Amino acid sequence: MTHLHINGKACEVAEGITVAAALAQAGLAATRLSVGGQPRAPFCGMGQCQECRVTLDGQPQRLACMTLVAEGMRVETST
Repeated sequence: MTHLHINGKACEVAEGITVAAALAQAGLAATRLSVGGQPRAPFCGMGQCQECRVTLDGQPQRLACMTLVAEGMRVETST
């Protein structure tokens, strides 16, 4: 198991999954809000749509679907 923080909340997820999968496992469907304020969520799962952008360990605009979870990682969504 891997321990990380999602929006400040401690979570434990399976090792080797993507951040997008960890967010889904934690019950978070949306990762960000569109310019118009609508919730956006991972769509393509391969980094092309860029709907899964989150802040990882202080680095903004990272793709949750293309990044594997790491021990102690801090994930921030904009929802």
